[in-house]
Amino acid sequence: MGNRADRSLLRVENIGREFDVSRPWLNRMLEGEPLRSLRAVDDVSFSIDRGETLALVGESGCGKSTVARVIVGLHPPSRGRVVFDGADLADPGAAALRRRMQMIFQDPYASLNPRWRVRAIVAEPIVAQGLVAGRANLAARVAELLTQVGLSPEDGDKYPHEFSGGQRQRISIARALSSNPEFLVCDEPTSALDVSVQAQILNLMKDLQDRLVLTYLFISHNLAVVAHIATRVGVMYLGRLVEINDAKQLFDRPRHPYTRMLIDAIPDLQMTGKARIPVAGEVPNPLAPPVGCAFHPRCPHANERCRAERPGMFAPGSGGTVACHAVADGRLG
Repeated sequence: MGNRADRSLLRVENIGREFDVSRPWLNRMLEGEPLRSLRAVDDVSFSIDRGETLALVGESGCGKSTVARVIVGLHPPSRGRVVFDGADLADPGAAALRRRMQMIFQDPYASLNPRWRVRAIVAEPIVAQGLVAGRANLAARVAELLTQVGLSPEDGDKYPHEFSGGQRQRISIARALSSNPEFLVCDEPTSALDVSVQAQILNLMKDLQDRLVLTYLFISHNLAVVAHIATRVGVMYLGRLVEINDAKQLFDRPRHPYTRMLIDAIPDLQMTGKARIPVAGEVPNPLAPPVGCAFHPRCPHANERCRAERPGMFAPGSGGTVACHAVADGRLG
């Protein structure tokens, strides 16, 4: 971990994020209800090297999008810290570092102002940060950005409603790139798009990463998408990381039972006849998570230790890290 920390662009260190989900004060007073807190992210740590793509995956509600929002500053962490290029982003002097990161949101229909022309949408971060002087230079920069994402400079005169979903996401990417960021947080950027359009956007993002030396945190619930773009993959369950490894190793040899469940859910287009072991059950109520390992109610390998003791992350010796008593005890085949 020391070598990786030395060369990492971003480090997330033991971050947690809680939300107050209590009922209104009067209801609590009349019905005698206590305050209720939702622990959306619980003690999550990872690092991202320059130029790589780390994907966070998991079912809806596992906390991966909350992690993304904590990193870019939309939510302050309840505990822990985010370190970018060696500086703690909570320090007052590190505020300028946030200009070096941007976010691409999930829904291209909701993330663009419908009353603005595309050129104004793309130019907004440039103007806000004073990156270009003069209207002619600003127009040239916007035209360059639109061309870079596969659109025409003339598209700057149009409004968002005149574009398809894939084209709108290209506009979102152009806007994110307009402030010359080094690090992009991509929160399910293809989930609202058709499958054929998803491939185009993913290929565009990989091409931009190679040309501009970008670093990505990619949030997704779709492992088929993650397999196409990620360098490393972190798997989250109920607010915690349960496994993290290089993408190829994780897909070839998943360690955690939950990771195995997710990979088994990917459609087998080659019809290999590979045996699949479904894991029953649903994600527990996050307001009352299980004692011990949060996955034990759904895990076919759970024993008394799993039901009583929460596992910590450890390196099993074959690459990556995993939080699982069954792996530590050698009980998985």
